[in-house]
Amino acid sequence: MPQTSPTLNVMIAAARKAARALARDFGEVENLQVSRKGPSDFVSSADLKAEKTLFEELSKGRPGYGFLMEERGAVEGTDKSHRWIVDPLDGTTNFLHGIPHFAISIGLEREGVLVAGVIYNIARDELFWAEKGAGAYLNDRRLRVAGRSEMRDALIGTGAPYHGRPGQELFLEEIGRVIAVSAGVRRMGSAALDLAYLAAGRYDGYWERNLNAWDVAAGAVLVREAGGFAMEVDGGDFLKTGAIIAANERLLPLLTKIIRNA
Repeated sequence: MPQTSPTLNVMIAAARKAARALARDFGEVENLQVSRKGPSDFVSSADLKAEKTLFEELSKGRPGYGFLMEERGAVEGTDKSHRWIVDPLDGTTNFLHGIPHFAISIGLEREGVLVAGVIYNIARDELFWAEKGAGAYLNDRRLRVAGRSEMRDALIGTGAPYHGRPGQELFLEEIGRVIAVSAGVRRMGSAALDLAYLAAGRYDGYWERNLNAWDVAAGAVLVREAGGFAMEVDGGDFLKTGAIIAANERLLPLLTKIIRNA
């Protein structure tokens, strides 16, 4: 594996430790005790255990850093310049249905800037990682976004709003426009892995709305360090609005124009 920084080593070690329990639980997914948190939004005992492990390991490795986590929410740290942005199980619905497409996502923010990301696809043992200025990697292989320049050749990833959440009509309009001009659209149920796949050249573009910061923080670092671009759909801050669009330099303006219907 290429040389990684001490901070990235902390992130990778935390992800691998949390992944061991998730892998065991995935093998016994039918026996999990699950509580209903909202429409189509489940939280499992595995999710909670993974978050606890990540919180403990990251806190031990970097005492004082703050957190933004799916279940715990915001946790203030004594070090105000650093914040972990963590999703212990992105793709929970896939996990609970026995579909092997889910991941741990850990992003690091320094002085309000995303500087590192780790996304671990447990079922495939694919560790995506990146650090600002140091490139993006899948295990020990350097990543670059794909070089396609025409929408007709582009495979685009996205995600649909959960039942009961706003934005369904807008999503149907947007996906209709993208399908009409692209090589295809995939909706696989993990925003973190969608962005990792874009960084790896498996997807050519990606957009989604109604996300949370922990869904996209790590993935945005991966895309940027792989030579791509990740931005808010309408030009704001996607960590706050939850609306993100990403692609390579040539496709980004084309996809953005389609999504904005400009």
